[in-house]
Amino acid sequence: MHNAQYGFSDETGHPVEGNAAISPRWRFCVAIVLAGGLAARIYQAYSYFLDPDEALHTLLASYGSAVLTFQATLTTAHPPLLIFLLHYWRWLGQSEFVLRLPSILAGTLSCWLICLWLRKVTDDSTAFVGLLLCTFCPALIELSAQVRQYAILNLFIAACLYCSERAVQDDSPVFMHLFSLSLCGAVLTHYSAFLFAFSMGVYLLVRMRPWNERFGVVASWAIGQIVVAAVCAFFLLVHIPRLKQAGMPQGIAETWLRKSIYHAEDTSLLLFPARQTLRVFTYIFSHGLIGTLALLIFIAGYVLLLKRKHMGNQRPSPRELSLLIGLPFVLNCGLAIAGKYPYGGTRHDVYLAFFAIAGIAVGLSWWRPKAAAWKIGVLALALTVCNLFPAPPPLIRASNHRKALMADAVALLKNSAPPGSILFTDYQSGLLLGYYLCHQGVVQVFVPLEPFAMKNCGDYAIIAPSPQQWQFEAGELTPALHEATQRFPLVPGTAVWLVEAGWMPKKPAEVTTELSNLGCKPRYFGSNIRFCAITIGNNLEK
Repeated sequence: MHNAQYGFSDETGHPVEGNAAISPRWRFCVAIVLAGGLAARIYQAYSYFLDPDEALHTLLASYGSAVLTFQATLTTAHPPLLIFLLHYWRWLGQSEFVLRLPSILAGTLSCWLICLWLRKVTDDSTAFVGLLLCTFCPALIELSAQVRQYAILNLFIAACLYCSERAVQDDSPVFMHLFSLSLCGAVLTHYSAFLFAFSMGVYLLVRMRPWNERFGVVASWAIGQIVVAAVCAFFLLVHIPRLKQAGMPQGIAETWLRKSIYHAEDTSLLLFPARQTLRVFTYIFSHGLIGTLALLIFIAGYVLLLKRKHMGNQRPSPRELSLLIGLPFVLNCGLAIAGKYPYGGTRHDVYLAFFAIAGIAVGLSWWRPKAAAWKIGVLALALTVCNLFPAPPPLIRASNHRKALMADAVALLKNSAPPGSILFTDYQSGLLLGYYLCHQGVVQVFVPLEPFAMKNCGDYAIIAPSPQQWQFEAGELTPALHEATQRFPLVPGTAVWLVEAGWMPKKPAEVTTELSNLGCKPRYFGSNIRFCAITIGNNLEK
């Protein structure tokens, strides 16, 4: 066995210390990987139209004052930092690419910081493997090319990991203050950061022992923890109760996140942790087989950490590192069992990706082929498969997500629906129409919310439901149209243009039958955009 703390060594078999001088060759390889990751993110950000969640964030950031923007953030299930950032970022432009640029930059920078952190706690080889995984994991690329909180959250998490390690190894209160600022940024970005903050608190209490030998660093950490606790308390006392009062967490837990919350009637308590952990890895790699292999490598790396002995240098001991890597998974799973936070194949758990990748990188460090290129080649092949052949596929496939499809749909809608026409949509489609057709918000945001509301959209009027009617599932469109025509009396024979875009219903065959019964002959633009004219008449009778 090579005499390295975790068994890490380069292709010659010599240990490579993560605190040694960085070689020009290593810098060049890191730069090439980061450039490739940046290009992949730019391609997705430039190629795809906004999804409904992205359009919602854009709408919330579009109000004219900071006060209205803050009030708008209280209607969504996330802290306000991204919305405030977009509120001012929009001055630079409002195209999809410009709006996604903060996520692109944050996603790329987070990979670099994770690489630097892994180098501080392991070695160059392991850090480079971690960099490859962070940079080209499909889930991280996708979220880094969207107007969402997750890439920015990951940047703050990566900064926390790196700055905290620098603070401890260099006995630096300055880096500990940077850690605290990054942690505040994380909890201001997404509620999953609460779990990360708790895990980091436990880890650093262990990592900084003996505390009396690092008084300045420990004092800086304690001050920062008080500030972070105050920020968390504000959201727990002000924002989260509003969400519970509106029924938002309960509604999500019973619908599209149901599989990620433990329900005794659905699965065994003993099976839930294993099944959901596999779903986490499958989500991160967007591939069932490769996600399963990644989980097995993670487990192997974790076991090897537990077996190794501390070599007495400045780096965390193997067991301290295993605590940091494993605790977030245990905590998240426990909260899912308690019904408090989802755990499984959902972007809400993407903060676990860095810990998963660290464990995988450690596991792979024990594979030392004669030529290091073999390991890099196998990783590159696996990541290529994940990105080109995702299984399961995304909710909106790449071929159906092209901006040209949305542009064609909007152009044909303008040519087909004469001025003065009424457009009827579900909530998610109203968000997209507001961005692409109306260039203003046309859906309800603030309470009190009406079942349906009519808003002007240039030459058109749009009738859209409240957020509770996010999309029309099978059997919901006909009664929704009937209720809308009762609320906004329309003369029989009037043509109403149904527009649907975004995520499609779960039972497409039944929806197709319902559209046919309404006399709707849809024009399709890919599989996720369609519109048609429906003539008001007896076809809307309940």
